[in-house]
Order: sequence, then structure tokens, then C-alpha cells
Amino acid sequence: MEHLQDLNSRQREAVTSTEGRIRVIAGAGTGKTKALTYRYAYLVNEVGIDPANILCLTFTNKAAQEMRQRISTFVHSGDYNDFVCTIDGFCVKMLRRDIYRLGFPKNFKILDEEDAKSLAKSCMDELGIKRTEKTVKDFLAGISAAKDLTDYIDTYMLPGSKPSSDYLPTAPGKQAADPKALLPAPSVACYIGRQMKEYALDFDDIENFAKYILDHFEDVREYWQGQLNYIMVDEAQDCNADNWEIIEKLAARHHNLFVVGDPDQCIYEWRGARPARFVEFASDKDIVLDENYRSTPKILDIANCVISNNKNRIPKTLFTRRDEGVAVIHFHGKSEKEEAEWIASQIEKLHGEGAELSDFAVLYRSSYLSGGIEQELLSRHLAYTIWGGTRFFERKEIKDALGYLRLVADSGDDLAFRRIINVPSRGLGKKFLSDLEAEAGTMEIEGVRASRPLFTTLKESGRLSKIRGAEAFIEIIEACRQIAEEHSISDLMNIVLDKSGLKKMYREDQDEDRLENIDELVKSIRFYEESHEGLEVSLAEYLQDIALYTNADFKKETRTVKLMTIHQAKGLEFPYVFITGLSEGIFPSMRTVREYKKNGEEEERRLMYVAVTRAERALYLTESEGYNQSTKMNKYPSRFLAEIKRSMLVTEGNISEELWRGTRNLIHVLDEENYGLAIGRGTSAGSPAGNEFADGDGFASERAEYSSPFRIGGGAAHKIFGKGVIVSASKDWSSFLVRFTDGTERQLRASFLTPLIDDLPE
Repeated sequence: MEHLQDLNSRQREAVTSTEGRIRVIAGAGTGKTKALTYRYAYLVNEVGIDPANILCLTFTNKAAQEMRQRISTFVHSGDYNDFVCTIDGFCVKMLRRDIYRLGFPKNFKILDEEDAKSLAKSCMDELGIKRTEKTVKDFLAGISAAKDLTDYIDTYMLPGSKPSSDYLPTAPGKQAADPKALLPAPSVACYIGRQMKEYALDFDDIENFAKYILDHFEDVREYWQGQLNYIMVDEAQDCNADNWEIIEKLAARHHNLFVVGDPDQCIYEWRGARPARFVEFASDKDIVLDENYRSTPKILDIANCVISNNKNRIPKTLFTRRDEGVAVIHFHGKSEKEEAEWIASQIEKLHGEGAELSDFAVLYRSSYLSGGIEQELLSRHLAYTIWGGTRFFERKEIKDALGYLRLVADSGDDLAFRRIINVPSRGLGKKFLSDLEAEAGTMEIEGVRASRPLFTTLKESGRLSKIRGAEAFIEIIEACRQIAEEHSISDLMNIVLDKSGLKKMYREDQDEDRLENIDELVKSIRFYEESHEGLEVSLAEYLQDIALYTNADFKKETRTVKLMTIHQAKGLEFPYVFITGLSEGIFPSMRTVREYKKNGEEEERRLMYVAVTRAERALYLTESEGYNQSTKMNKYPSRFLAEIKRSMLVTEGNISEELWRGTRNLIHVLDEENYGLAIGRGTSAGSPAGNEFADGDGFASERAEYSSPFRIGGGAAHKIFGKGVIVSASKDWSSFLVRFTDGTERQLRASFLTPLIDDLPE
């Protein structure tokens, strides 16, 4: 395979290692996607594996589409299939084939976030529960918790089962982390009952149904295990327990499992991902990709320096053959306003020197931090975009347009019908819908009262179907149903936009944003069709796939400065990156560290690592003084800044040693709250001990630290002052700041102190 010469030696090893359980530890910017696509092509072109026997799982639909496009350049037309997808996407494909075993039709519906909210609101109205945005969110969280902890499929969703409002059947071995989050049985029964009426699955159900079928139907399990000879998993560190369970089940026969990931970039613990699962993966062979092709050496020095303080990882050090590049700048402002002004002025200066506005990204830990920066960019007339606002596929105009496609694909989709029956306005308001619903609920099947689909009821209604607006609506849907049989999905979408009057409505309203968005929708459908070229994808299958899309799958490129949270920046890269709000308690988040203790601290540090490694040419780290309303305390520089050797940074702004001392003391207080005073824990666990000294070189010298019998947070005794706790160390660890039991602190030489191991002061 001639393309192998494009790879470095370790990438080539990963591509040609085809058999067994292979783990690739791929650092940021090391070309893991390239290795994955080349390996797929190698299996097809050189080993002779049928693409139908290869499953390649990615984390987002966008990544899957890009991977399919890359693969298509290496293999013959048709030599790749639709098994390049997300884990949820694969589960949907599996369910299309096998969900009939649970009494569901092949064209089952998938509830997206807005659909689920609609069902929740309906249930809450029926049950008399107060309906606000918060309570709707809490209601859905309670449904999710109930599904995670109960045998709900057996109890509520199999043929012949009836939703019970009497009890919640807890699954063996499962216990609620927060019992208060669980909803009462009537709420769960109501919600699932409405799901069953629509034959609809929400996001929780997709993987749960797939696992249930694999567990309960041996022939299905054997089919998929036999079919999938080779399984590749991208971003494996972000897989949750359910993901791993499905993957391991599928790989159980052939044992050819190729996982690629980086525990240092695991930033979704709150979503169930655990870096330990990747760290502890039982592999036959490990390959480390550590040559970075994205960032300069100076940027990588910062990334390596910070992440080395984590323990739950696989050791590696990123390097690059690129030129040194410009120095990394740490800016300290006297106020948040000064910090925002400095960021905006740097962008303005570099833009004036020829950089595009789209080259800049401003990253922050929490979205509330963007306000001051937005004001400064506006004052300088620098165009910016807030990344990750309303999800593209949840915008009203997009939901309305897709609602028409949903009803064209399935006349029984009552959720879609309710959404579009009067959009644009046809004079079919609440009274019309109430009359229609009453008529739909009059059918009896074997003595049981049931509801007919609303669209079917409307067509068959002698009275309601004659109403002018209703008659026109029926004609539109029926005409589009005929058109769908002969046209592509994108062509059908264009026809729907014209026939429905949606495009005309937005044009007459002069709503340019909505017009642009529906144009982007058509473009995204074309992109979907191109990425599935050679594969027969029905309208129903497209709609099932699109229901799984998130904001990470749609990024409209604009020539503007990008402002986003670090979580939203995952997978992106920019020439110039500003990481702002680097104050202790803000980043790392005090709430995360307090709630999750050491695991929380390490996840925050991984977030910092991800943020740093987004930068290609230049990196700017900023923080400021003042009072923080969020943490209710004065601001001190982040421990992540303290972990960076001073020689690696150029500092702008006057930062006093007192502020670094404040950082140290704040970390010490948090450590006492979270861990107690850990013996022998050393500075790598998060207690900076050198910024107040002459060279200001981040944490104290590791060599001096490890040759000393004393540790930060460890005990020490003095013949006069008694017992105390070591708070910090001098640069060479020859003297220590000790806090004694009477509350006093004294800087004392090591020769006058005795280390305490088993007898810490109270």
C-alpha cells in the first residue's frame, strides 16, 4: 500500500497491526484519524477484508462523515459501508434489523431533546406537576435515572406489558446515586406510555435496547459477532460503561479490537466516561503516538508540564519537529475588564498584521465568562461568534422543516403533525386540533379504545378534511410522499420548503438568519448524501440518523473570532488560542474539585491539557485580580499556571508574590477539605510550593523534592514549637514554611525539623 510512506513509524505500526486487541495511545494532534482511515484501507486493500465485516466507531456523526470521505479516497468505489458511524448510530442500525423481536416496527421513531420535552410537558400536565423549564429538565433527568436503575424494558415496553403506576422494578445490583432524583412510578409509567403510543425511543433507550437484544437473543448476538471481524474505536477514552459493554460483546468472537484514545483528553466523566477504563484495557499490544503535527514546541512544553501532574494516565510526552515558534504569554490583569481589554487588543493587533478573525479562539471554563470579552470585541468592531448556543438541529425553523419530512416518511408521527399542522398559519388552531384529537380517540380495537394517528384521522374525517387549510395540508403531504419515491432527500427538502410555504414565510418576514439556516440544512443533507454515496439510505433512515446529531456534528464556519467553552473546543484547532479566567476556583472549578475530590482535580487538569493543545501557532493564558461572585472569594492565579515552569512563560502585567501565596493557601484549604492532610503526597498532587521564591519556577524542583524526607502536607516537628504541617518549600527544599498547632507559621531550615509520618497534628 503506497500510502504507508505518508506515515511515521508508529502510525505505520498501528496501521499494519491487524490481529488481536490493540491499544493506541494517541496524544493530541498526533494524526490518529489518519492512522484509523489508513488502517481501514489497509484491511480492505492489503488484507482483503470485506468492508461489511469492519465496524469503525467514532464519537460524533461529523467525525464519521469525515472518516468515510477520507476512506473513499483510498479504496475502490463501494469498498466501504455504513458501519463507519457513532456507537449510537450503530445501535440504531442494529435495531432496524432486530427491534421487531421486541414488538417495535423497523421505522421506530427517535425522540430528540425537543420531542422528549414535549412528552414530558404532556405528562406533567396530566399529572398536575408544575411546568417550568427547570422542572421539565428535572422530570427528564428523573426518567433517565429510572431507566438506568430499573428493568423498564421488561416491565413497560415488551409486547403485552402494560405500564404500571404502582412500583418501579429496580434492576439487580443497581442503586441510585441520588434517590431523590428518581421519579415516582406514575410519572415513569405516563412517560413510557406516551413513548409506546408513538413507538418512539429516546437517547437512553437506543443503547439499552441494543444491549437487551444482544443479551436475550443468542442468534442476534452470534450474527453480529460473526459479521464484525474487525472493530475499531476512536476516542475510546470517552466511552461510558454501556459503550464498553456493547463493544466487548461484539468483539467477543474474533477478538480483533483496535481502540484509539488518550486518557489525558478524557473530559466527560460527568457523562459516564472514565479514563481508568482505557488505562486498564487488557491489550495484546500497545502503540504510543506522541509526535504532534499541530502545535509548536513551546506550546507542547506547557501541555506536557501541566498534564504530568496527573496520576491516572499512561505516561507520554508530546514532541514535534516544527520550529520553536513564539513564546507562550501569561497575562495578569488588575481586573476582569483589563483582562478582556488585553485579549481584544491582542486580537486587534494580530488581525491588523494579517491574521484572519477566524484564526482566533477564546476558551473558557464556563460560558458566563464570555460577557466582558464580548463587550471589548464589540467596542473594537471585531466580529465574533458564540460557539455552541442553540443546537442547529433544535432551531425552530430546522425542526419545522424536518417535521414535514417526518410526516412524509411516517403518517403516524403525531409529534411531527402537531408541530407543522399550522406552520405556516392555515387557520388550524387549538380548537381544530382539539376536535381532531377527540375524533382520533373514538376508534375501538377488540373492545379497547385506541387513538388513530392524527393525519390518518384528518384524511378520513368527512368534516375536518373539508376545511380549506386542512385540505391544502393533506395535498402537500400526499404530493411530497409521491415525490419522495423518485427524488433524493435534498431535492425533496427543497420541494417541501417551497410547497409548505416555509421559505416564502421567512422571505416575507425578511428573516435572513432563518433563511440562511434552512439553506444550511439543505447543504447538510447533501453532505450526508455524499458521505453515504453508493449506499441506499431511505428517508426514514436519514431521519433516524439526524435525530442523533448534536452541536458537535454541525459547525457553520464563519470568518469571526470564536468564543466557546473548553468542552465545545474538543476536536477543534486554531492558530491563536486564548485561555481566559485562569483563576483558582474558576479553572479548576471549585465545585468540581469539592464534589469529585482527586478525580475532579484530574479531570479539570485534563480540560486544561485539551485547551492548550487546541493552539497551533500561539497560546495566551490570562487571569486577573478582584472578587469572584461565583466562588465568593478573592481571585488568585490557577494552580495550572503554578504548575508551569516560569522559564516556559513570558509574563505580562505586574503579579505580586502575595497572589501566588494566596493560590498556595487556597489549594491547601481545599486539600484539607477534600483529602485530609495526605502523607507523602508531594507537590504533584496540587500544592504549588515555589512561586514566592526568587526564580518563581512553578512547583519546586522535583529532584530536590524527591530527595527530601519532607512532603508538602506532611507533618514536621520542632524541638521548641512542637508539631506542625508543612505548607510550602523553598526552591532547593532546604527550608520549609510550617503551620504549627497554635496557628502560627514559621519558615525554618530543614536541619531543625524532624519529619512526622504516623503522628500528624490534629
